[in-house]
Amino acid sequence: MLSLPSSNRVYSGAAVELTRAELEIFGGAVLGGRIGEVATATIGGARYITFEVAGGLSERDAALLSNLSGAYAIFEFVGDLLRPVPVTRLDRFDDDLLTIQKYPGKTNEQFTKLLLNVTLLASDGAGELLTRRFRVLDPLCGRGTTLNQAMMYGFDAAGLDRDSKDFEAYQTFLSTWLKRKRIKHRVLESGPIRRERKVVGRRLRVELAASKEAHKAGDVQSVDVVNADTTRVGEFFRPETIDVVVADAPYGVQHGSRTAENGLARDPLALLTAAAPGWARVLRPGGALGISWNTNVARREAAAERLTAAGLTVLDTGPWRALSHRVDQAIVRDVLVAHKPT
Repeated sequence: MLSLPSSNRVYSGAAVELTRAELEIFGGAVLGGRIGEVATATIGGARYITFEVAGGLSERDAALLSNLSGAYAIFEFVGDLLRPVPVTRLDRFDDDLLTIQKYPGKTNEQFTKLLLNVTLLASDGAGELLTRRFRVLDPLCGRGTTLNQAMMYGFDAAGLDRDSKDFEAYQTFLSTWLKRKRIKHRVLESGPIRRERKVVGRRLRVELAASKEAHKAGDVQSVDVVNADTTRVGEFFRPETIDVVVADAPYGVQHGSRTAENGLARDPLALLTAAAPGWARVLRPGGALGISWNTNVARREAAAERLTAAGLTVLDTGPWRALSHRVDQAIVRDVLVAHKPT
């Protein structure tokens, strides 16, 4: 596999090791454990990730691996030559859905895809990755990088964020992008949410289809974004209606968790303590939660304890522990993935 080039120099340096771990997770979750030794090799002056697949690479195997976050191209050895393997990604839309937004603190798109992938692979629905419309919730959605990746995959996307400027920026972006791309859609809800004559938040709900043919066939996706604090997730999303929860927790100057009581907090453990039980409640049995955070401000073991206390089972062996990487001098980002028992 030839790795996807990354515009982020620091992430690019870690991408090979991250992709190796992601490949092993794919192997264990949906390829029947048939992925053999994963290594790196320089072939013709280019650096590749090499791996063996017991019994060969089937069409389904190739379709699954096409969605690896770091996959640019896949080849098979034929003697000492490389023959391209057709790459068939789940992608439904142009990649500018993911790349056009530029702002300080934006999570790297390649990492967002990795985080979503490994969380999906931890769910009971992993084997349906190519055929099922999952419902993805980002309870700290910011300006929607995870929501856009879920849309790209053809999934239903939901999100919460208490920052009104981020909510407005995403609303403007999505509306403009849908119109510019001439994508069939309709706005189901846009404006304040009132309860007992009080405004408790704002909501944007959109229904869209990847093509006119998909729309005629009823093949539509939904985007549902709420401007409210993540600890109130249960007020806006019903219990056991979400397949996977994916969040990039606060970890630096551009990221902060806020609660009504404490204002801005740098410690993601306080956020997990307050919010993880609600996140777990909206997950379907058999669903999964994936979260990334800065290990310089919270130990992995402490973060895992918060997820366990919320009733989730943390996956903490083998490649699940190999997703840590440096973001900058002050941030070493790690990933925790947990499963909700059935």
